[in-house]
Order: sequence, then structure tokens, then C-alpha cells
Amino acid sequence: MSQQTFKAENTDIGKRIDIFVAERAGLTRSASQKVLADGHTLVNGATVRKNYKISENDIVEVELPEPTELDCIPEDIPVDIVYEDEYLAVVNKPKGMVVHPAPGNYTGTLVNALLYHMKGRLSSINGVIRPGIVHRIDKNTSGLLMIAKTDEAHLGLAEQIKDHSFERLYEAILVGNLKEDAGTIDAPIDRHPEDRKKMAIVKDGRNAVTHYRVLERFPGFCHAEFKLETGRTHQIRVHSKSVGHPVLGDTLYGAGKTKFELQNKNIIEEQTLHARTLGFIHPITGEKLSFTSDLPEYFDTLLTKLRKMEG
Repeated sequence: MSQQTFKAENTDIGKRIDIFVAERAGLTRSASQKVLADGHTLVNGATVRKNYKISENDIVEVELPEPTELDCIPEDIPVDIVYEDEYLAVVNKPKGMVVHPAPGNYTGTLVNALLYHMKGRLSSINGVIRPGIVHRIDKNTSGLLMIAKTDEAHLGLAEQIKDHSFERLYEAILVGNLKEDAGTIDAPIDRHPEDRKKMAIVKDGRNAVTHYRVLERFPGFCHAEFKLETGRTHQIRVHSKSVGHPVLGDTLYGAGKTKFELQNKNIIEEQTLHARTLGFIHPITGEKLSFTSDLPEYFDTLLTKLRKMEG
């Protein structure tokens, strides 16, 4: 463990301790919360909760674990690298690939592939299991993902996500038709109170905001674009379900098999959701970057079939 000590100043008064530690120790918010939860943060010699508010002249001691060598195995798995420089990369993840190792998926993940292709050069902020991972998308969601190769780049990108300046546009096919052509779903999300594998709209959950725009309408379905203002787990899928229009093929939040799904089950498999556009400011060079990924073949095929239904 390495220890760092910080003295709170007048401008820090009222800040939550996890925000203070993240800013001073150069950590992401989630990393600072883990350090707090593990009892490695003391304020004036005592442990505190993560919602503790800083007072002037507080002495904050933070113990940070020494960097550990990655224990994920590099694997020679093809990766569609859309952009790469010495600080970061943008990859196009295929549907069906898990982003990082987890119970039941310790190999064959995007992280295993990245460790091979980038020769282990990935940021260490999210630990040994999620090196380089700034944000995630579901196993059965395809599309663009940002990868940080240095800790400095990771912190800069994480800050943009926190400030809602990180552009993320998704496209999905929904069951039913959204009433309005464009709108916003603002409903807090947290773990489902009874089924821990699912997320749900929860009164005291974390703030979650999704903006949507209908691109095409069909009998019983619509093709929509979603812009994320926040990035909660399963956010688009939960928000779509909450307004009565789940993502087509979503086996976790869907309302059951539609006739169209049964007729095209060999194509749909699971949710028709694609992370199409990613835009951000390069955290080192300051350059504005934007990338767009073509819709997967199965997605285009389904749209063609829906257009034929429309006549």
C-alpha cells in the first residue's frame, strides 16, 4: 500500500468524501468509493461513510493498493479497432462478446483480446479484471466502445462521462410505437428489489436520463435512436420497457415473443440494440473525435423485413 495525505481547503467544504478523494488522488469515482468501502480512507484518523461532507482543514489519508500485474490471459481474438493512438482506442464490439471477465466468462472477452492486440498496454484504474474499460455495453449489444491505454487518458474520459459531454448514440428496434416522435425518459434506475440480475425503475435509485428520437415507424414496431445523458446498467432497455415499448428480442426485459420474433428467431436471437455513434474530446490532444459504426447485418435485415411488412 502507498499512502497519500491531503488537507481540505476552503473550496472543498461541503464536498462528498468520495468526490474529494477522486479529485485529489486522481481516481475515478467508482475507484474512490471502493477505497472508502475497503476502509482505506481516514478523515482526521477515523473511517467515514462515502456521503461524509468535507469540513475545512480536514486531514484525509488515503491508502492505495500497489499496482498488480494483470491476471487476465491475452487471447488472439479478432478485434475491430476503429481508431488507435498511444493514449486510447475505439473498438467495434460484436454482439455476443462479453466486455470483461466475470463469473461464467473468464475467457473470450474483449479484455482478453485487447491484452493481446495492445500488448498489455491498458489503463490500470479499473483494476486487473477491467483494464482500459472506461464504459461498458451489454454482451448482446453491439457497437462502439472507448478503451483507455493510459491512466491519464482514462481519467480525462471518465470526467467527460461524468460531465455528460461524452456523446453516445444508440439505435434499437422497439416493440410497439412510441407516442411522440422525440422525447426524454427521466426515471431513476437501480437493482431490481427482488431479482438482482435485473435493473428497474426505483424511486430512490440513481438518476437516469435517456433522450429518444423515432427514425422509422412500422406496424407494431419502431426504429429509434437514443442519446444517453447518464450511463446506468441496462439504461435503454429498462427505460424502453418502462414506457411500454421494450427492445425487440430482449429476453430479460421484453414482454414475451411477438409473432415477428417467432418468424425471425434465427435472426434476432437477443436484443436489437447497437451503439452506433461515439463522440468525445481527446483527453490529451484536445481534438474533437467522432466515430460511427454501421448497423450489423442482422439489424439491417430486420429493418428490411419490417419495411416489407409496411408494404
